[in-house]
Amino acid sequence: MEKKYKIFISSVQSEFEEERKALIDFFDSDVLLKSFFTAYIFERNPANTSKPESIYLSEVQKADIYIGLIGLLYGHEDNEGVSATEREYDAAKNNGIPRWIYILKTTDERHPKKVKLVQKVGEDVSWKFFENTERLKKEIYHTCFEFLKQNGKIENNDFDNGLHAYATFDAINNSLINEFIDTAREKRNFPEKSNAPKEAVLKRLNLTRNGKLVNSAILYFSENPQQFFPSATVKCAHFHGDIVQKPIPDYKEFGGPVLEMVDQSVDFILSKISLSTGTRNKSNIVGTQYEIPRIAISEAVINAIAHRDYYSKGSIQISVFKNRIEIENPGCLPNEININDLKNIHSSYPRNPLLANCLFLAGAIERYGTGTLDIMRVMREKSLPEPEFISRTNFKVILWRMQVNNQTFIPKEAQHREQDRVQDRVQVEEPIIQTVICLEEQMPAWQIMEAIGLKARRNFIQNYLQPSIDKGFVAMINPNKPTSKAQMYRLTNKGISLKKKLNRPLKSGKTINVKNGESSDGIRNKFGINSDEIRMKFGVNVMRTMEFIAQTPEITAETIAKELKLSPRTIENYLAKLKTNNYLKRQGSKKDGRWLIIKKEN
Repeated sequence: MEKKYKIFISSVQSEFEEERKALIDFFDSDVLLKSFFTAYIFERNPANTSKPESIYLSEVQKADIYIGLIGLLYGHEDNEGVSATEREYDAAKNNGIPRWIYILKTTDERHPKKVKLVQKVGEDVSWKFFENTERLKKEIYHTCFEFLKQNGKIENNDFDNGLHAYATFDAINNSLINEFIDTAREKRNFPEKSNAPKEAVLKRLNLTRNGKLVNSAILYFSENPQQFFPSATVKCAHFHGDIVQKPIPDYKEFGGPVLEMVDQSVDFILSKISLSTGTRNKSNIVGTQYEIPRIAISEAVINAIAHRDYYSKGSIQISVFKNRIEIENPGCLPNEININDLKNIHSSYPRNPLLANCLFLAGAIERYGTGTLDIMRVMREKSLPEPEFISRTNFKVILWRMQVNNQTFIPKEAQHREQDRVQDRVQVEEPIIQTVICLEEQMPAWQIMEAIGLKARRNFIQNYLQPSIDKGFVAMINPNKPTSKAQMYRLTNKGISLKKKLNRPLKSGKTINVKNGESSDGIRNKFGINSDEIRMKFGVNVMRTMEFIAQTPEITAETIAKELKLSPRTIENYLAKLKTNNYLKRQGSKKDGRWLIIKKEN
């Protein structure tokens, strides 16, 4: 008989006593589950003289799958202040064991260390919510069923995990594989190292079966997946009015790997909407922002590409109208959720889970189930109308543009900025402008790309960075080693001149919330560091990191990273730089300590 998959169930025992017993009974009694899985909980272990921690850690290492239940309690802590559940999670992670996480959906307050554990888990894997034991069982059954399909244990008719009839490993682009590894290691601690064999990388991602490629491997890692799937494109059209009518001012169809389609589609939309500028009341440097936040547009486009029905012969369609933007993809919502669920915290049931997992590991999506909430949040923050979600034969997202008396409203500042942009474009292409705007001091390529808001590295190199170098606006720090992974980039005198002309900062108006109405300049004065000194030495984001610390000395790198939309590793590098240069020191432990700013006299 074929060996069963061993599942280790981890949780605070006292908190989930009922659920743990119910899951064991569930795995023992369900016809499908008991045929392929055997579940383990610590309570089933016979009495012996071994220490409990040695037993459960040993059992984790023997497991094929780790199931973690996260509730309110953190659990008993050892001498180092770490609970058994966190030890178990770390052991599963260190041994490369698949981790399935289920979080209790509640409004009650979690233990502070449990909150940190949730944040830690969220950096590595996705999760699902449950309200009660029955819902937990349904969620786990769904995950087990998908796992068995992906591993070829039961019949599978899904596109995502379907084997392609004739595509070979020659269809997989080595550069795309290496770029994915570098990004996924940076964003999600992906275990494979640079230049790992593509067969090993694809196998780890469950993108091969029986030595053959599954369809999502081609979508993500082929240079031209459209030769295999002609309808896997995004069609973008711009209309002058509120309805579809000819003549169409601009129409484009984008192909290539999925992340390149995302960037190209988002850029198309952004080129058709207003870009406004702030005022110079408080500073000579003014901020800019798109009429609709880039993150809302990007999330809608990524969701369409990740969750569309690739069996359909239709393409994703994006229409930019005078009063709205419509993003429509083939395929309606799955049966497990409805339109109302999208407006609340919900679990996700991706149509293409393998493709979605690649996007998650690359940092293109944060967690499953949060995309629509992010869209609603940023639209609300900008006082824009609530987006609409429509699911019939297709799924459509409508992002409404600001209107007054049924006329599209463009602030006066936006009109002025739009005129400036037209003049800029006569002289310099918009991708070069965006590169120059975002380049501060010396930066690696990935950090410039992240600052712009792009997802596909190849698109960034070919259409943003390299043209900026070719036109003399950007230069390599070490031109003798152009392909070095340690390569950094800086603005040339020509680039600095253009940036002064544009007079725009790195980000588009994101500021910290200061206490008691205190200004950012007031905070800088407190610790006696001239803002220009920090910005010129280390860049804008390092300066903003110091501002957060000045306001909240107990703040964590993870929280700063979330606010600045950068990776925790990047913030850790900023902090190390500030400590090395004697601007900052740490008091207390990493978990419970605080930052001390070393005051400098102006």
